[in-house]
Amino acid sequence: MSRLAGMVALVLGLLAAVQTAAVERLTGDQIKQLFEGNTVSGRYSGSNLPFSEYHHADGRASGHNRHSTNTDACWTTTPDAVCYYYGPQEKRRTYCFTIETSGDLVVIRSRPSGRINGLARVEKGDPYDYATKKSDWFCDGLISQAPGRSRLARR
Repeated sequence: MSRLAGMVALVLGLLAAVQTAAVERLTGDQIKQLFEGNTVSGRYSGSNLPFSEYHHADGRASGHNRHSTNTDACWTTTPDAVCYYYGPQEKRRTYCFTIETSGDLVVIRSRPSGRINGLARVEKGDPYDYATKKSDWFCDGLISQAPGRSRLARR
């Protein structure tokens, strides 16, 4: 299937899902329950580049982001969002998102702007065996260590 045909099928499927189910914004606890032990796969809005990450219970996120294999990705939840951080403390990059669901569709919105960052689906477990590939890093959970951050996001 060509890339364009695949994208058209994805958009049509997502539109059908939106029309048949109400949109629900998830709390941090609901996000943790949905993501933990599962794989979140989708595409970024704008660039249409793919991501697919298995969410380990210990906070690691193995898989890939924009065709780059994760080597240090971590995730945590706050009361109303999921946050991902990458890199050592002195160079840490942090991104937080609110999560909305409509049926099987997951809408990922940048926080605090509310802009749609991507569309995804949650796949049960680790269907791509990301956990068995390179995922030997440690997540300290200290988003407050990211440059410009001043509070701890708890897991």
